[in-house]
Amino acid sequence: MKNQIILLSAFFTLLVSGAKAQESIKLYEGKAPGSENWTQKEAQMYSDLFKTEVVYNVIDPSLLVYQVPKGVKNTGTAIVIAPGGGFQSLSINREGKELAEMLSKKGITAFVLKYRLNKTETNDPAREMMDKLKDRAAFEKNAAATIQLAAQDGKNALKYVRANASKYGIDIKKVGIIGFSAGSTVAMETVLDNTKDQLPDFVANIYGGPRLELLSIPVPEKKIPMFVCAASDDQLKLAPRSIQMYNKWLDAGQTVELHMYSKGGHGFGTGKQNLPVDSWETRFEEWLTLQGFLN
Repeated sequence: MKNQIILLSAFFTLLVSGAKAQESIKLYEGKAPGSENWTQKEAQMYSDLFKTEVVYNVIDPSLLVYQVPKGVKNTGTAIVIAPGGGFQSLSINREGKELAEMLSKKGITAFVLKYRLNKTETNDPAREMMDKLKDRAAFEKNAAATIQLAAQDGKNALKYVRANASKYGIDIKKVGIIGFSAGSTVAMETVLDNTKDQLPDFVANIYGGPRLELLSIPVPEKKIPMFVCAASDDQLKLAPRSIQMYNKWLDAGQTVELHMYSKGGHGFGTGKQNLPVDSWETRFEEWLTLQGFLN
């Protein structure tokens, strides 16, 4: 009986791990253009400040692929997920892997993007970022070059997904991107500063603070529905930028939906706080269904 229990346990472990299986795809052959001389080593740690795992010192951009599990109908929709972390780290679980698993079980092929980041000078990238943000203007200026590299990674991620659509059962007209915080800057760059043939088909901006220059760039003629979500008590004071982007889409006659929660703070992601904001993923799934991407 004991051996049977062990075998059953191993069997169910395989089933669970199979559902969470992922492959890692490099976005570039060889070294990524623009950061060929970077020497920092990618690492991962648990951040006491963020209360989740973070990845930092990314110099070799990649995609973690979450395919639709067997037995689940593939909707043909694909989504690139860009985690946040102030271009100093990536909140890889709460703003990446956990959402990817949820969406894959709904029939969406999800790709978690590990884009290039600023070099971390300490052993605590999250706190290092918060210290740098005390002078936001200087931070954004110093991070400008890295932001452009990260934006290029986002654009190449969309290219990869479309180029390999048949491999994953993806409809090339149902490829979107969602970004959290700094990741929303990466996402919005693919919409507002991209070639016409590589624009995403939908975009989601979660407590984002895209660079202010993006607010002056015209919205593309292509219809790109947008989902916006943030909390009024955002510690980084980024809620107004979410509203500005919402108004920009509205003024352009584009389809846009805004969810502004009174409480939730910055970086809520897939975490739970026993607040209404905890249900934002459900609202996002409803929006995807309404737009025809989760049918």
